[in-house]
Amino acid sequence: MNLKLTDKSRYRLNCAGATLDLSARPAIMGIVNLTPDSFFDGGSYGDAGEATQLDRALESALGMIRAGAEIIDVGGESTRPGAEPVGIEEEMRRTIPFIELLRRHSDVVISIDTWKSGVAEAALRAGANIVNDISGFTFDPAMPEVCARHCAGVVLMHTPAKPDQLRWSYNTGAETEEVMSRVTGFLRRSIDIAREYGIEAIIVDPGLGFGKTVEENYRLLARLDELHDLGWPVLAGVSRKSFLGQAIRKPGEEVPPPSERLDATICANTIALLHGADILRVHDVQAAADARAVVMAMRSASS
Repeated sequence: MNLKLTDKSRYRLNCAGATLDLSARPAIMGIVNLTPDSFFDGGSYGDAGEATQLDRALESALGMIRAGAEIIDVGGESTRPGAEPVGIEEEMRRTIPFIELLRRHSDVVISIDTWKSGVAEAALRAGANIVNDISGFTFDPAMPEVCARHCAGVVLMHTPAKPDQLRWSYNTGAETEEVMSRVTGFLRRSIDIAREYGIEAIIVDPGLGFGKTVEENYRLLARLDELHDLGWPVLAGVSRKSFLGQAIRKPGEEVPPPSERLDATICANTIALLHGADILRVHDVQAAADARAVVMAMRSASS
C-alpha cells in the first residue's frame, strides 16, 4: 500500500495544529459547496450568508463526519469548467461564517477550497487547517506565504487554466505531451514552491476532470500510484464528474447528469483506493466510507 512513499512521516501531517493521520487508512474529504452554481450540489444550502442556510450546511457537514469523513472541504466559488469567477468579499461571505460555525461544533480537519490568498487568510483565522488550492500555487503569488505563516496543510492540484477558461471536454484526441508527464512536472514545481516557503504538510492532486480529455482522466486514474514518486500523499477527486458520465452513457443517449453518477463514482473511488489514493474527495461520504471499508478488509486479509 503506497510503497513508493518511503518517508512514512509524511502520512502524519500537521495542518495548522491539527494532525491528519493517513498512516492507518485513507481519509475521506466531504464536500460542502456553499455556491449557487457548482456542477452537482450548487444551491443545496441556499444563500450561505443566512442563518438558516448555515444551519442546514452544518447539519450536512456533521452528518458527513458521522458517516466517516475526516476532512470537510468548504468551497465558496464553483470550479466547474466555465464557471464565472467570484469576488473575494463574496467568497468570504459564503464561507467564513460557516467555517466559524463548524469549528465551534467539531474538531474535524477543515479545508478551504480556494486559490485566493485573502480568502485563505480569513479561513485559516476562522479555524481552517488546510488550503485546497486548485492552482497548485500558480494563480495567486501571495498564497504560499499565507499558508506557511499559518503552518497550514496544502493540497496542490494540477490545472492548466482558471475555471472560467476551461470548457467541458469530451475530446478523445491525444495531447502533444503525455498527461502523466504534464501533471507530474506541474506538481513538482508546485511542491518546490511550497518547500521554499517551509511548508511541511503537502498533498498532491492530479486534477481529474480539469482540462483533461476523457481518456487522460482514466489514464491518470489507472496510474495514480505513480504520483507517490513525488514524495507526498495523493488526493483523488472523481466524485460524479463528467468523464464518469461518458463511460456509463448508453449508445444514442445523452451523458447521464451528475445525479445519476453515484454508482460510477463508487466504482471510480474504489479504483482510486486500489491505485494508491490517500484521500478521497467526495459528495457522498457514506458510499465512499463503505468502499474504503471493503478495500481495507481486502488488504487486511491479504497481508
